[in-house]
Amino acid sequence: MIIKIRDFGNGIMEGVKSISKIKKKPAFIFHTLLIWVLYVSMFFVIKNTIPETASLSLGPILVTFVAGSLAMSTTNGGIGAFPLAISSVLLLFNVDKPAGEAFGWILWGSQTAINIITGALSFLFLPILNRGK
Repeated sequence: MIIKIRDFGNGIMEGVKSISKIKKKPAFIFHTLLIWVLYVSMFFVIKNTIPETASLSLGPILVTFVAGSLAMSTTNGGIGAFPLAISSVLLLFNVDKPAGEAFGWILWGSQTAINIITGALSFLFLPILNRGK
């Protein structure tokens, strides 16, 4: 167990160090931050779709974001675990389980749909855009 934790930490440090080898560091850092801001923004916007979650502030949103991120990474695409993690965390903020699960499923479904749509568009347009290269 300790070896796994050490190897995980070493992998993270190796990843952070690899940023120094990137040619366009500012663009990489900007786009990385933009992705995370947009993910958190998605939570913040979707909270308004359910009356029980509409009053959540940024703090609970960030906590659910972290829980959702962990759930997404532990299962294949977060299916099932993501809404369960979201609803479990929202119980701490007095959001009942059905509303929390609905919030989680809406988030998971919309994120999955966006990934499928943008992936399909990339699959379609990248060969056209890169034809001259």
